[in-house]
Amino acid sequence: MEFLFQKHLQHAAQEPVLSRFSTITDDNVSLAAMTEFQTEALRAIVARAYKYNSFYRKKMRRAGVKPRDIKSLADLVKLPFTAKDELRGKPWILLAADKKDVSLINVSTGTTGGEEIYIMQTWRDHFLNEFSAGYRKLVDVEEGDIVINALPYEMSSAGLAFHKVFMDSSHATVVNVGKGGAYSTPEKTVVVMRDLQPTVVITTPSYAITIAEAAAQINFDLTSLPLKKMFLTGEGCSPAFRQRVEQIWGTKANFYYGSLECGPLGIECDAHSGYHIPMGHVTFEIIDPKTGEALEPGEIGEVVATTLLRFDSPLLRYRTQDLGYIDPDPCSCGNVFPRFFMRGRLADHITIKGIDFSPFYLEEFLMRLPEVGNWYQFVAKPDNNEGLKIRTELAPGVQPTPELADKLASKMEFAIGIPCEFEFVTNLPRPGSKTVRVVRE
Repeated sequence: MEFLFQKHLQHAAQEPVLSRFSTITDDNVSLAAMTEFQTEALRAIVARAYKYNSFYRKKMRRAGVKPRDIKSLADLVKLPFTAKDELRGKPWILLAADKKDVSLINVSTGTTGGEEIYIMQTWRDHFLNEFSAGYRKLVDVEEGDIVINALPYEMSSAGLAFHKVFMDSSHATVVNVGKGGAYSTPEKTVVVMRDLQPTVVITTPSYAITIAEAAAQINFDLTSLPLKKMFLTGEGCSPAFRQRVEQIWGTKANFYYGSLECGPLGIECDAHSGYHIPMGHVTFEIIDPKTGEALEPGEIGEVVATTLLRFDSPLLRYRTQDLGYIDPDPCSCGNVFPRFFMRGRLADHITIKGIDFSPFYLEEFLMRLPEVGNWYQFVAKPDNNEGLKIRTELAPGVQPTPELADKLASKMEFAIGIPCEFEFVTNLPRPGSKTVRVVRE
């Protein structure tokens, strides 16, 4: 192992901008210091992208921008956007280093459609270029914790990324149970948890329910585990759905927002009042998805992210297709990072009678109905002029009747102002990948 590290690190060094800010820790982090770091990191990354990456150099030249034009965060708007379709099927397009320096390659999950997106990690970026000031208090996992990592390890970055965070940064014990698959079944995960008594679990909202169903089959009470925290990531969900997960597992569940392309984008604190934007990892913009113009704090738009720790595979002004808004006001938890509030994905929004609805908004009211189970689908039709169709399982012990369907439809219509129709089903498919809440028929 010592030889392996020497081989990779003998010619490697942390990016100078990171070394200059190494004195910033969780104990002395400030908004001013983080903004200064972001500015310097941005300038260094833009310079490297221009010099070593033909994709960005051509884009900047077409836009009439040179690295010296980027003097502050306000100058981000001078750079052109990077779109998902520009990256699809082009594995090496973001690389600003030699191919031989690449140590890890992750592949997109494919949930947004189209060809695959590949994200490269060099040894230097993956292990040396780290800056976690203000981050560890949000990910409050420490030495002695046993972490059940129930995220996918195959192709996706999710499982491996959190494995590294919990093991290397938090010094915790990680159990790589994965998320489904030949060896990572929900049933086996329950047995492993029963035996190892974990203190932390990280998984997706829907898989938390899948594991809970497996636990119920063997009469294992998840609330008997010594859990101090659960992290939910990989899929969005409403606060009402999160409350169901917390009740089943008997612990607080915090949301974690990230992506293959960008890495960490937001981390919830225990106040459950938005995602704190990890300023040492990424800088955020919110734009009008139609015009590309910048929006003010509090205005809902598309998230545009620029990574600040990837010098060998830069990502500049990446249009995530996620929607939300930024609240710069201080959080009650004391963390200085501004907060982001998620409002879903552009592709998932449902238009009913000319009105756009986020699935999270609809789910919030649906999950407040105790008769409704944990598995459902919003059925979107091409015209959607008559209202919203909801296909759902019912809670255990609840019998399907026409009267119940009418009752639930009336409550949903009162909540969202749109006529609703309920279709009760016995069993919806339990997906092995990300759960699809909106189906198009």
